[in-house]
Amino acid sequence: MLKKGSKLNSILTGSCPKCQKESMYKEKNRLKLTKILSMNDYCGHCGLKYQIEPSFFYGAMYVSYGLNVAVGVAVFIISYVFFNSSLKQAFIAIIISMVVAFPYVMRLSRNIYINLFVTYDENFKQ
Repeated sequence: MLKKGSKLNSILTGSCPKCQKESMYKEKNRLKLTKILSMNDYCGHCGLKYQIEPSFFYGAMYVSYGLNVAVGVAVFIISYVFFNSSLKQAFIAIIISMVVAFPYVMRLSRNIYINLFVTYDENFKQ
């Protein structure tokens, strides 16, 4: 499932989508909020330019929106249906979960977005 060469491996680990040998991000710790989106310009192994074109990752905002909606719906269902909370409590749970999930959703959306355009090259050797 998380074998090298799979899109899921590259998305979940944040590694280069072309060679999957190096992290795309300068800072591995997602909780350093000031450096959460600082990325390397190029992959050190295959030379892939991560910023494919100017403002490339603006498209990741749409992916981020979809992920946040999914998180919000899941938290609502869990809190309202399973825990029988009020609508106000469910709303508060959604806000708290989105604040906590923010660093993960931001990077995950970028990982998903770049993996839509770049595929793994198994023949690349270096």
